[in-house]
Amino acid sequence: MALPETDLHRIERWCRERVPEHLWDQVRVEMDVAARRVDIVEVRPPWDGVGDHTRFPIARLRYTVASGQWAIYWRDRSVKFHEYKRKRPTKNVQALLDWIGDSGDPIFFGSTPPVLHTLG
Repeated sequence: MALPETDLHRIERWCRERVPEHLWDQVRVEMDVAARRVDIVEVRPPWDGVGDHTRFPIARLRYTVASGQWAIYWRDRSVKFHEYKRKRPTKNVQALLDWIGDSGDPIFFGSTPPVLHTLG
């Protein structure tokens, strides 16, 4: 069974709305979709203008088919993901997205969202 399409659209919209469109040439938030998970990544152009954009993982949303629930995973400095214990799994993926964006937990975006934190 694939990931719920409605949830994927919701995640995609949330990512797109994290950064104002006029700043997308400096930083974007996107999603990378796999079989049972979605990684939320911060995308930046190369600092010297040469090469590929960097894709830095911020969080992972993992879907469990049997329960129909999503869970949040956080990334450590070795880019390994661990289950986030402060927010329980839920069928409501929007609640998890809201938590990632608005909880103030610096484990995801530092102390402020990417635009405010990096571009002033």
